Amino acid sequence: MSKISFISFCVEYYAQHISKPSNEVYELFKREKVLDLLENDYDDLHGMSMEYIVQMIDEYLGAA
Repeated sequence: MSKISFISFCVEYYAQHISKPSNEVYELFKREKVLDLLENDYDDLHGMSMEYIVQMIDEYLGAA
């Protein structure tokens, strides 16, 4: 999976998780630097479960 596909998948999955439109989640990820995190840690994260990634993002955003 390419980085862009991975990031898009994370945005869509997280949008479902918090019941928000994906464009709002993309803007949130951009504003809070989650996009940078996903891109920079792609090599480690792309093999993780989506549950793990969602939990990590929740904690990163302080939503946990």
